Amino acid sequence: MAANDTTPLIEKRSIDYIPEAERHGRLFSQFTLWMGANLQITAIVTGALAVVLGGDVFWSLIGLLIGQLIGGGVMALHAAQGPKLGLPQMISSRVQFGVYGAAIPIVLVCLMYLGFTATGTVLSGQALGQLFGVSDSVGILIFASVIVLVTVLGYRVIHFIGRVASVIGVIAFVYLFSRLMSQTDVGALLQIRHFSWSSFLLAVSLAASWQIAFGPYVADYSRYLPSRTSSVKTFLAAGAGSVIGAQVAMVLGVFAAAMSNGQFAGHEVAYIVGLSGTGATAALLYFSIAFGKVTISTLNSYGSFMCIATIISGFRGRLEVTRLQRLVFVLMIVGTATLIALLGQHSFLGAFKSFILFLLAFFTPWSAINLVDYYCITRERYDVPALADPNGRYGRWNLLGISVYVFGVLVQLPFISTKFYTGPLVAALGDVDISWIIGLVLPAALYYVCAKKWHGTVPDHLILPKEQGASPTTNGLAAQA
Repeated sequence: MAANDTTPLIEKRSIDYIPEAERHGRLFSQFTLWMGANLQITAIVTGALAVVLGGDVFWSLIGLLIGQLIGGGVMALHAAQGPKLGLPQMISSRVQFGVYGAAIPIVLVCLMYLGFTATGTVLSGQALGQLFGVSDSVGILIFASVIVLVTVLGYRVIHFIGRVASVIGVIAFVYLFSRLMSQTDVGALLQIRHFSWSSFLLAVSLAASWQIAFGPYVADYSRYLPSRTSSVKTFLAAGAGSVIGAQVAMVLGVFAAAMSNGQFAGHEVAYIVGLSGTGATAALLYFSIAFGKVTISTLNSYGSFMCIATIISGFRGRLEVTRLQRLVFVLMIVGTATLIALLGQHSFLGAFKSFILFLLAFFTPWSAINLVDYYCITRERYDVPALADPNGRYGRWNLLGISVYVFGVLVQLPFISTKFYTGPLVAALGDVDISWIIGLVLPAALYYVCAKKWHGTVPDHLILPKEQGASPTTNGLAAQA
């Protein structure tokens, strides 16, 4: 509590290492943050896609749960890195890709954040438009202003909003579920069981991609926890919050789409709120939808800032970012996402489905390489000061990591099925997209084999920056804890 009382409201750190004296927070905040981030309208829409695109209720629910567990496990393994390293997630990629080379996956991560922020802003704009009686475009601009403010304030405010969003989300979802159950015969929907591999694997892919997409920034929100925090407990707290929140939201989406008779697509927010009727209750639900999107949209914008700062710092050789630079970066990021939202708001659902599946081709290989290196090769033994030195231990470009990453992207191409691109083997597999499975397994296996033979020198223990007031011996003991 003393640490929390002295922690400034406006975050002063950016992508630099968090000293032990500034560590604060509890594991429960990881659970509430990720539950709040997932109890929101975009997760509802993602679950609904499993039915909108041809699946039945029973097998869609099972497929979504399997995808949550697989993707949530990957996401939570990244979360466990935060307290040990005290760094944002993408900075640690310099170990596998080099100080300059890490910019390659980070650029793609930035595109992902822009896409998620834009699609979330579309739905929030719909909710605020209905709440205040203005156009969806005006609602988008109002929402964007809120995101800029919260993102600039930073870590502590983001966690606070996550806790509030969790409470509001639970109340709203309990109410929506009760209304939905009173308006439809759930038992009858569950009795319709027409199994299809393509529809089933689509549901798995939707949920897995949803969870894996958090991987590039999940450690950004666990890095302030004390370094002695159990990795297992961090894994469970972040993973459970994300999996439970997402599955609850997607289950609601599945049932809503199944009973909509084709009215869901194009009117996602209005249809969900319409389950509750009109008047004050509807207004409160519109507010809860918009507020729920604040958490995840802020995470996306904050993550974008971290990524851009990481790219720039890699080439200029230091990690510090001023508050003015932070504000400029955030305005650029949110401004770009808002422009995309305004231009693409009328073709949201189809574009979102293609986007969320296509992005997997670029993030599953990165995730596989990062996790294999951290848990199996270096085994948490990073040289943190060397991450800012292009001439240091990790060098400018790590050809091993970059080569395996490129291989991981290319090997998925024959199996991808989206509006952007469809691979030549998709039809032979019954139009089933299994690219994300290929992108996780093959790069992980290849990197493990190659790194065992050609990996550079690994420190004997985790090397952390020397903290003011701490002796070298104390730092060494902290590094090995």
